[in-house]
Amino acid sequence: MQKLAAAAVITAFGLAGCNQSRPQVSPGADPSQMTVAFNWCSNASPSFRIGNIPPATMSLRFKMVDRDVPGWIHGGGEVPIRGPVATVPCGAFAGGYNGPVPPVGQIHTYEWTVTAYDRSGAVLALGAASKTFHR
Repeated sequence: MQKLAAAAVITAFGLAGCNQSRPQVSPGADPSQMTVAFNWCSNASPSFRIGNIPPATMSLRFKMVDRDVPGWIHGGGEVPIRGPVATVPCGAFAGGYNGPVPPVGQIHTYEWTVTAYDRSGAVLALGAASKTFHR
């Protein structure tokens, strides 16, 4: 039930800004403050653990880019958040996420960027993590 509620909230927030370049961080914010870790999930968006989230954060926006084919839009999602640590379950970005799909035999590097926003929509912090994927 909790996963269904989280998925509904994520879907409600939508994918606004997922195909934009990295946002500018608000003055006084630390752009490398957040820690990001993720694990691939079969046929679903990854699970995430985000740490060092600034206290005024109201939402986190996730965006995935294939570093080998940066023009391919993989999407992501947005989740509401309160607290210094967030855990996002596998499959939370249903409908707004295109998983890693390198051609058979190739290895691609995928990077997730996570952006923390305050109540006014100002960027408080950024975090990123990347991993390879092959088929």
